[in-house]
Amino acid sequence: MSELFKMPKLGFDMAEGTLSRWVKQIGEEVNKGDILVEVETDKATVEVESFASGILRGIFVDEGAIVPVGATIAVLGTSDEEIDMETLKAQVAESLPDDEEDDDVQPRSETAPAETVAPTAAPAPASDGMFRVSPVAQRMALENGVDLRQVKGSGASGRIVRRDVEAFLTSPPSPGVSTDAKASTTGMWLTSVEPVKREDTTIKLTRLRQAIGKRMAASKSTLPHFYVTSDIDMAAVMDYRAQLNSALEDRGVKVSVNDFIVKAVALALRDFSNLNAVLEGSQLVRKGNINIGVAVAVEGGLLTVVCKNADAKSLAQISVEIRAMAMRVRSGKVHPDDIEGSTFTTSNLGMFDVEHFSGIINPPEAALLSTGSVQDVPVVKDGELAIGTRMKATISADHRVTDGAEAARYMQALKRNLEEPLRLML
Repeated sequence: MSELFKMPKLGFDMAEGTLSRWVKQIGEEVNKGDILVEVETDKATVEVESFASGILRGIFVDEGAIVPVGATIAVLGTSDEEIDMETLKAQVAESLPDDEEDDDVQPRSETAPAETVAPTAAPAPASDGMFRVSPVAQRMALENGVDLRQVKGSGASGRIVRRDVEAFLTSPPSPGVSTDAKASTTGMWLTSVEPVKREDTTIKLTRLRQAIGKRMAASKSTLPHFYVTSDIDMAAVMDYRAQLNSALEDRGVKVSVNDFIVKAVALALRDFSNLNAVLEGSQLVRKGNINIGVAVAVEGGLLTVVCKNADAKSLAQISVEIRAMAMRVRSGKVHPDDIEGSTFTTSNLGMFDVEHFSGIINPPEAALLSTGSVQDVPVVKDGELAIGTRMKATISADHRVTDGAEAARYMQALKRNLEEPLRLML
């Protein structure tokens, strides 16, 4: 019996997604759990697994198409099963926006191979001056040194997708510099320097950048933020980290300062359930599990990967999990479970030599912790000036859920966990 594969909902606020790449092709056998397709959401490019087994009999949406959640994008069945492709095609056309039907609903099947369906190619910079490229195509271009301005896009509205970069790599244009360019380059060294006239550049915000802007604007305008900052002595953490990494060296594991922060944050939340909560109308839902979100910088923005039940995991486990998820996010191979389900978020800019900052709460959570660099600074110890190892940490909290006194007590608990790192082992 045939199975219809629909655009999945990969986030609580996802309404549509861009189909980045078909991993399986027409006629290929698909097993349950196999990666079938890559979908670009507002947050990331996600690998989507098949929920059933069978032969991929038909594909109804081309790469680069924007598809609403729940729309049929493919059909699985047995090799000898009769499937009414025309009826399915009509159903898909009705579920897509009108301006997508002609460009993207090109059903493919055994009788109409993918290579016979050639979407109309368009230059990458569209007529409105916007530059459209999928994350997968952008990553391929960066890895292979491809100038995307020379690539023609075959996706929706001239969007550059994976197949366009692959085609360019197969038959790139002939290299060379125009006569005008050569003359301009030569003249630059022979004439006096004149003021440089540079034109403005208009770049369309990526879906990720738009999503970040929308969520942060809503958070800042609707959540009454307040902030509490603590100065934490990190000398013991740095010493213990050096010892721990020496012991873990043969296992290929390296624990970072951020791993200590994640564990300390999670343990402190055990006694402050109001900060590990979600406000739903007039009710506060205190989360049973402590899932720590970790902000990861990616091209064009940031994403939050989630370390589930961080309070119950060792520092080595936290280190391995977060690194694996961060690598998947940055390579565009993120799993849906990597970025969903956080109950409290941390943001660390210490690697950028940032002393102190105050982050914006990640809704619908109640709080977020921002941490800066671990620095050697002058401190007064026992009445004398000395060198201390310090880190500033700031909690941003929702005043509807908690208040300054509770947030301050939480910061005391966090400070105690980091200044006495053996607590993280108990």
